[in-house]
Amino acid sequence: MSSRSDLPRARRLVVKVGSSSVSGANVGQIEPLTDALAAAWARGTEVVLVSSGAIATGFPVLGLADRPDDLATQQAAAAAGQNLLMFRYQQSLDRHGIVAAQILLTASDMQRPGHRENAQRAIDRLLELRVLPIVNENDTVATHEIRFGDNDRLAALVARLIRADALVLLSDVDALYTRPPHEPGATRIDAVPFGDAMEGITFGSIGAAGVGTGGAATKVAAARVAAEGGTSVLVTATGLVADALAGAEVGTWFRAAEGAAAPSLQSERAEATP
Repeated sequence: MSSRSDLPRARRLVVKVGSSSVSGANVGQIEPLTDALAAAWARGTEVVLVSSGAIATGFPVLGLADRPDDLATQQAAAAAGQNLLMFRYQQSLDRHGIVAAQILLTASDMQRPGHRENAQRAIDRLLELRVLPIVNENDTVATHEIRFGDNDRLAALVARLIRADALVLLSDVDALYTRPPHEPGATRIDAVPFGDAMEGITFGSIGAAGVGTGGAATKVAAARVAAEGGTSVLVTATGLVADALAGAEVGTWFRAAEGAAAPSLQSERAEATP
């Protein structure tokens, strides 16, 4: 996929949303997010949502004031939060007549050929059945040693697994900047050619909400993983998702490797069908 303007014609997209965008004070963003996914769905695009937020959704339910630091409590919060998070997604998707399906993965699943093939087969079949797969890391059984570390990387691996045309990484910032956007002199990065080392760029830590594990650096790393597999990447804010999926000039665009075995667009695939 050569540019943002191609996104409305994508056959298959992976959209990743961070914890801070769908929990706490921002839980209301679930509805416009699902509206945007439903609009893409209506255009004929197959969509897979990779959603963080189980732990952030769960720890208030458990009566905890802050995100827990120890693994056992994180696992407990994820167990409680994942159920509520999926309920919120399904409740919102009901407005569009879309059924969601939960898929929980660990890093070891993506490393084992049998597990990886099973995940791919399940996602492909769900999309054939017009069901929206919602993927998250299986925090309840994951350990610090085998975790993806952040769902940006998980989303990149899923995008490569299912040969997505593009990956859209959503957060609370509208794009990547040459330095943390609140600092003087920060300028928006419009596009990143494949293989660009991005020298001289300074990335900050996780967002002010403090409920996630990712940040600008993890998005760049994930974008490189996806781009190496032939999947282009757009990094933008959750509030801009409708514009992004409609092909607007928002966010930061990572170009995929030329010559990689990336999927083609809907129109091109249709032309190739006898």
